[in-house]
Amino acid sequence: MGQDAARIVIEPGLRAEHRASAARGYWQAFSRKLRYPLGPQEKAVAFFEQVIAPDHAISAISSNGRFLGVAGFKSPHGSFIGGTFADLAEVYGTFGAAWRAMLVSSLERECEPGTLLMDGIFVAPEARGLGVGTALLQAIVDHAETSGLERVRLDVIDTNTRARALYEREGFVAQNVQSLGIFAPVFGFSSATEMSRTLSDHPGT
Repeated sequence: MGQDAARIVIEPGLRAEHRASAARGYWQAFSRKLRYPLGPQEKAVAFFEQVIAPDHAISAISSNGRFLGVAGFKSPHGSFIGGTFADLAEVYGTFGAAWRAMLVSSLERECEPGTLLMDGIFVAPEARGLGVGTALLQAIVDHAETSGLERVRLDVIDTNTRARALYEREGFVAQNVQSLGIFAPVFGFSSATEMSRTLSDHPGT
């Protein structure tokens, strides 16, 4: 993408014209974890595109408007990738939605007071190595600080060592480790580590 990609623009939300790219990118980033609950690919991408909440996203674009990546977050008011049972049923049918909802619910994490919960971050393959992931992660931290929150929390799976290294460089510290036990073959990983970064500039500090 040349010099244009190096000029990363971070903006709140997700542009309508980037919705399909974000849906495809989310699947590419998390297909190993979601291949059984939400696969096959075409159905998963259709579901993501249907339920994406742009107001729970921060986007990275190039100076000419090309989509580079997105960071999603979860709040008490919604999440970047949410959806209802009806949304699942529309894509997978009632029976398919029933068992998928059960599996997906096992991955759900609740919001905690004073905490911004990450809901996925990914960078377009052609934009990797340009600092997009770091810029998005910093934008999430900035958003949490301006929202008056005390910390940012995320989960990283044991097989994603590259992402964990990025989080550690950006000041995130490992907390609890959750094992999937017998569900490990379903999701393609054995455990997930909760990591958090305490914010020093929130009101009251």
